[in-house]
Amino acid sequence: MKNMIFKRRLPIPKELKEMYPVSPEGVKAKQQNDAEIRDIITGRSDKMLLVIGPCSADREDAVIEYITRLSALSERVRGQIMIVPRIFTNKPRTTGSGYKGMLHQPDPIGEDDVLQGLIALRRLHMRVLNETGMSCADELLYPEEHRFLSDLLSYVSVGARSVEDQQHRLTASGLSIPVGMKNPLSGDLSAMLNAIKTAQSQHTFIYRNWEVQSKGNPLAHAILRGYKDREGVNHSNYEGDSLLKLAELYSESGLQNPALIVDTNHSNSGKDYSKQPEIAKDVLKSAKSNSAIKSLLKGFMIESYLEDGCQKPGETAYGKSITDPCLGWEKTEKLVLELAELW
Repeated sequence: MKNMIFKRRLPIPKELKEMYPVSPEGVKAKQQNDAEIRDIITGRSDKMLLVIGPCSADREDAVIEYITRLSALSERVRGQIMIVPRIFTNKPRTTGSGYKGMLHQPDPIGEDDVLQGLIALRRLHMRVLNETGMSCADELLYPEEHRFLSDLLSYVSVGARSVEDQQHRLTASGLSIPVGMKNPLSGDLSAMLNAIKTAQSQHTFIYRNWEVQSKGNPLAHAILRGYKDREGVNHSNYEGDSLLKLAELYSESGLQNPALIVDTNHSNSGKDYSKQPEIAKDVLKSAKSNSAIKSLLKGFMIESYLEDGCQKPGETAYGKSITDPCLGWEKTEKLVLELAELW
């Protein structure tokens, strides 16, 4: 008895890209965004990189409204901050249950439909780029999925559950955009740095049924998101001592382009989204008091949406997270303006 049913053949990335092409203006905007983000990671620019948006992109209309507001806010802080909208279309689940993201459920209260999910996530990323000129960030949860969005994304992250996985590391080595490697759930910084080293190196491996050779990605870097101990208790790693430790490890590693993004939610906030502003400000204080931290710190990853908090499964509140709780728009706008002044 077969334990896996092959339901239907999905389109290859080229086919979906032809169905939903990027406008010439979008292509130009992404090229400009990529160059600006690259300069921040390599230290040529001293702007802050701010990856900000919903924990999970659940519905196109609310995400578009959020990023339209974000685009206007971006113009107000352009001299200090490069904003990259966070459109995370996949959601890793610890036990495998619950909402897994737009790829699985383009309708968050509907049935799984991966074909429509692929179309929905490409259409969403494409609309944002074509309509606002902002190219976004997504999570590299499924390495093979990246090719469906490779002409749209300017940043990807590898999550705490995936960072020790070989395929994620090797795929990251073949990308030409920044890849943020989160520390694993255990908090082991050596595992994160090993992932960065792997991503910065050349490899030959299997990808999408091809033998491929990667050139290495010098833009791979660290994301600190806190960790859990053996009892499942959350612990933060954004404080000055933790940042200094990472700076020392980076210095000893010989890695290219030492860079750090601090994730202000997850275990760093103990899942208390309201703490994100104070965490970001605390990190900036550490950077101002220590040149090694200042040199390493490139910016933040913040979870934010139209409404504060999160909703319960089955609810259909507009612009309110259906996974982890997020900062609402008023608090988001206030925080971004404050970060621009403090940076």
